Amino acid sequence: MPAHRATQSGPDQVSLALPDATSADGLLECGVDEVGVGSAIAEVYAAACILDQGRRINGLRDSKVLTPERRQELSDRIKQRALDFCIATASLEEVNRLNVFGATMLAMQRAVEGLKLKPGIVLIDGNRMPRLSLPARTIVKGDAKVRCISAASILAKVARDEAMLKYHEQFPQYGFDTNKGYLTEFHLATLRQFGPCPIHRQNYEPIRILLAGGTPAEQLSFIPTRSGGGEDLDDLGLRQVGSKPA
Repeated sequence: MPAHRATQSGPDQVSLALPDATSADGLLECGVDEVGVGSAIAEVYAAACILDQGRRINGLRDSKVLTPERRQELSDRIKQRALDFCIATASLEEVNRLNVFGATMLAMQRAVEGLKLKPGIVLIDGNRMPRLSLPARTIVKGDAKVRCISAASILAKVARDEAMLKYHEQFPQYGFDTNKGYLTEFHLATLRQFGPCPIHRQNYEPIRILLAGGTPAEQLSFIPTRSGGGEDLDDLGLRQVGSKPA
């Protein structure tokens, strides 16, 4: 079997590929998912993943239902066994300039374009599709239904969580190591005490209200109650205060 080849696709992308690899039916399926849409800080992450049908990975699930330890274990296994994957971001500057939806579409596009293998179809979690030159379809709750999307979800989640630990070292007062930038009650309390830090998203409505001198009640009014645990690009992933970060 050819040796793995690791490549760097730019500052926001890392991909891994097996050369000259194809699936059993000749159609490579690529799963795509994002993470960090509903966070109030930093960049958004997306991952694209093509699994090797001959090297099964047991336990693939929506990343949000896995423990951090299990996510890390599966992320390592995916990187070892996948035919190809790419993890990409859209920067904080792009989130502020394009809004979080536009930045998320850009991160997804970068993840797919960063692959070394060309998939026959791209399967995207959710109901919104980035601009791609390949056949693609969206699948609502795809991270819980489609293995390659689950794999992408895990890769993106683990990569972002690692970044959140580094941000916590820079700005420890906000608790980014536990809330991952989502607006928990503790995070909102620290925002009211210390104000936003340089990595808070300036166009995120609760941050804008805070900067404009709005009340806590006004901030809470922009964080809708959610019935599910996943991020949905229809509501841009805004999370209920006190909910468990994904």
